[in-house]
Amino acid sequence: MTDNIHSHAASPMLRALAEIAYDAGAIILRHYADEIVARRKDDQSPVTAADEEAERFILKRLAHLAPDVPVIAEEAAAGGHIPKIGHRFFLVDPLDGTREFISRNGEFTVNIAEIVEGKPVRGVVHAPAIERLFFGEALSGAYEAFAPPGGAPDFGEAKRIQARTVPASGMVAVASRSHRDVKTDEFLANFKVREFISAGSSLKFCLVAAGEADIYPRTGRTMEWDTGAGHAVLSAAGGSVTQLDGKPFLYGKADRGFDNPFFVARGAD
Repeated sequence: MTDNIHSHAASPMLRALAEIAYDAGAIILRHYADEIVARRKDDQSPVTAADEEAERFILKRLAHLAPDVPVIAEEAAAGGHIPKIGHRFFLVDPLDGTREFISRNGEFTVNIAEIVEGKPVRGVVHAPAIERLFFGEALSGAYEAFAPPGGAPDFGEAKRIQARTVPASGMVAVASRSHRDVKTDEFLANFKVREFISAGSSLKFCLVAAGEADIYPRTGRTMEWDTGAGHAVLSAAGGSVTQLDGKPFLYGKADRGFDNPFFVARGAD
């Protein structure tokens, strides 16, 4: 991280999304301080009251910010509420890394992404428990702000982040703390990996975006709301996300229920 964000670098829309994600993080932290009770959804993934309250808050704020833009949100989608989408829509995961939230390791995030013509053009990833707020867009780049609770994001102190080229000593690979599998290890065996780190939620994209890691492969099932925001931040930082075979990784896949193919996120070429 080097330069401070210029006063007008981030668009008003990106700042608004970052503020929404930050405020949703405050809701989640209130639940984090109390007893956490998890239920199982139909797909057997966990859900808590924090997921649901944060999503209601985000949807209300997005409806005020951009009333004509449809939103695909995880908990609403799980309940069968999926609006028809056009060329532009939002993806929302109010609490990505619910397992990390339940285990209280801090590695959970709020994800909001704006998609245009299948591509993530703007995204915010807020990790409230570790006070990191990542945000980026295609035109102005990617940034990280220190985001302690009890205030508001200080955009003037945000630092520009940039994905790095692979060091000569080898890659730092990051993979899911909860979902690492044999296929992931087989894929990484094709690269010179000097260090392996685990992380939860969409933080993995952000570690690559911030130059703290070089590659993040995922061979398990993910949904578009899991990846859109981190993808947007990484792309804005000069990195990339593709399918494992190099094909474009796109959004708006309503025909397959908004689930994703396997993918690999990388730093700069």
